[in-house]
Amino acid sequence: MDSKSEDHDNIFEHGYDKEVNAPFKLFADWLNEAKTSEINDPNAMSLASVDPDGLPNIRMVLLQSFDEKGFVFYTNYESAKGCELQENMKAASCFHWKSLRRQVRVRGEVVKVTPEEADAYFASRPRGSRIGAWASKQSRPLESRFALEKEVAKFTAKYAIGEIPRPDYWSGFRIIPLQIEFWHDRAYRLHDRFVYSRKTAELPWGKTRLYP
Repeated sequence: MDSKSEDHDNIFEHGYDKEVNAPFKLFADWLNEAKTSEINDPNAMSLASVDPDGLPNIRMVLLQSFDEKGFVFYTNYESAKGCELQENMKAASCFHWKSLRRQVRVRGEVVKVTPEEADAYFASRPRGSRIGAWASKQSRPLESRFALEKEVAKFTAKYAIGEIPRPDYWSGFRIIPLQIEFWHDRAYRLHDRFVYSRKTAELPWGKTRLYP
């Protein structure tokens, strides 16, 4: 066992258990490390939902913020994931940082962010991305690339001057985690796995070590 692995094990065993929001503190530290080692999008996460027939759907999205209340991302509410999440209000996500040989899995309930939160984040986006939110009928059939470019041109002209308002159908979701699992690579596939879990968001976290 190398010194880096020993340090990691000590973090799991001793460094965070005294924290009330231990998994969020550990996640914050891992994400900060990933920001210095991952080439692209250290905040990228897979997001899983299910359709009305119970068939899973998964795609990559970007985590835009998180705190002890949960993990926030934004989308078109009329997209496939938007419709599926509003139907079920449960989701799972996974962060994988190959450079660190770590992953974090999150499972929990989903709530919509407030209009104020969505407005603030939408206003922070590049102007082209705000135009894109108006131009794209996300997840629906598109007859040609030219048709999309026409929509972009239309809304670019419409909002040529002044601020671009947030579309009513464009907002965010917050995953309120009931389980957060931390995984770290070890030799011979004898990986470290620790899962923090709770029955509801109001209850304290419990921690369990899992077989790899």
